[in-house]
Amino acid sequence: MRLYNVGILGATGAVGREMMKVLEERNFPIDELRLLASARSAGKQLTFRGEPITIREASEDAFNGLDIVLGAAENDIAKRFAPAIKTAGAVFVDNSSAFRLDANVPLVVPEINPEDVRAHHGIIANPNCTTIISLVAINGLRKASSIESIIASSYQAVSGAGAAGLQELRDQLRAISEGREIKASAFPYQIACNVIPQIGGETFEGYTSEEMKLQNEGRKIMHLPEMKVSCTCVRVTVMRSHSVSLLVRTKDKITVEQARKLIAAAPGCKLTDDLSNRVYPMPLDTSDQDLVFVGRIREDLTHDRGLNIWCCGDQVRKGAATNAIQIAELLLN
Repeated sequence: MRLYNVGILGATGAVGREMMKVLEERNFPIDELRLLASARSAGKQLTFRGEPITIREASEDAFNGLDIVLGAAENDIAKRFAPAIKTAGAVFVDNSSAFRLDANVPLVVPEINPEDVRAHHGIIANPNCTTIISLVAINGLRKASSIESIIASSYQAVSGAGAAGLQELRDQLRAISEGREIKASAFPYQIACNVIPQIGGETFEGYTSEEMKLQNEGRKIMHLPEMKVSCTCVRVTVMRSHSVSLLVRTKDKITVEQARKLIAAAPGCKLTDDLSNRVYPMPLDTSDQDLVFVGRIREDLTHDRGLNIWCCGDQVRKGAATNAIQIAELLLN
C-alpha cells in the first residue's frame, strides 16, 4: 500500500487536533505527518500514533514533499498559503470558507457528491459544519424527489466557536454556581443559560453570513441552483454537536414512511425516530462520532409536500475534521 505525506495547517486548533485523532482512527496511510501552525506554537509537540511530532511554523516552503494538506486555519491563512501548497504539488483540502464558492474549487460532502473531487485543480473545499449536517440528513430524500426549498433553524454548540467558546461556557457556568460576575469575550453576550440568535455578521437582507451558507453551499453541493433556503442560526448552551430543525419541501410528495426508509438507508445517517418511546436525536448522543442522527420526521401542516425533520451531528468531526479526511480518502482512490 502506498503511504502519503500529509500536512495539517492549523494543527493546534480544535479542528486540527481532531483531524489528527480521525486520521489515527481511520488508519489513513501516512508516511509523514507534518504539523504546521503559527510561530508561537512552533517547537511544541503533539502525539500521533504514540509518537511525538514537533510542530513547525507555517511558511511558503513548509509544504515541499507533501501529497495532501488538510486546512484547519482561518480564511486569511488559507488564502495566504494556498498558492504555495499548489506549487509544492500537494492537494489542499481546506476547512475554511475561503474557497467554498469559487467556481473552480469543488465543494464536497463525500456521501452526496464524491464525483466532484475529480474536478479539483489543487484545492478542494470542506463545507460549513451546519451545511454538512443538514444535507447529509436530507440527501436520501432525493432518491424520491428533487428538493425545492428548506426552512432551517440551527441550534449550534459553543464548540463551533473553537476552544475559546468551550472554555467560556465552562467559565460562565462555574461563575454562576459560585455567584461571581459573568464575563463574555468569545461571544457578544453571556452564553451560559442563554441563546444568542446571531452567528456571523449581517450579509444579506438581515441574514448573517452563517445563515446564507446553507443556501449558497447547499446549491453547489447538491447541484440544485434554484433551491431556496431560509435559515436562522442560534448559538445555544451546548458543549458539542449542532442540532438543526428542517422543513424540507420537495417537488413530489414524500410520505413520512417513505422518508424514514430513505433516510435509514442513506450513507452517513442514523434514523432515531420513535416519539412514543422518546427516541430522537440529541447532542449528547451524537457527540464524538461521525453519523448524523435524524428523527422527529412528520408531515408539515402548512404545505402538502413538506416534511419536518430534526437532526443532530458532531460539527467538529463530521462537520469539519472527518469530512475533510473522507475527501482525502477519495483522493487515494
